[in-house]
Amino acid sequence: MPRDYKQHIDDILEAINCIREYTAGMTFASFEADKKTQHAVIRNLEIIGEAARILPDEVKDKSPEIEWYKIVALRNILIHEYFGVNLKIVWDIVRNKLDEIEIVCRTKL
Repeated sequence: MPRDYKQHIDDILEAINCIREYTAGMTFASFEADKKTQHAVIRNLEIIGEAARILPDEVKDKSPEIEWYKIVALRNILIHEYFGVNLKIVWDIVRNKLDEIEIVCRTKL
């Protein structure tokens, strides 16, 4: 039986919480030096991207302020071009994009 879209929203929220937990108190320099945290964060960004990919369009259409296609595109890069991941971009997403995604998932979807 297929999962309800709300379960995918829960996956996104759980991944955001994990990323916050893993990066609490870190600077970019400490993140860059910590391969385990990099891998954990990237894995959770992949989860966010996969859950976003699966969300029905009518659900994503409720929140046009979120660039869902970019979230899915990031997932594709992280999975298929893993050897060239730019950690500065990953860090920027962690610090500057997750709050908005969380707010939308909790209030609009």
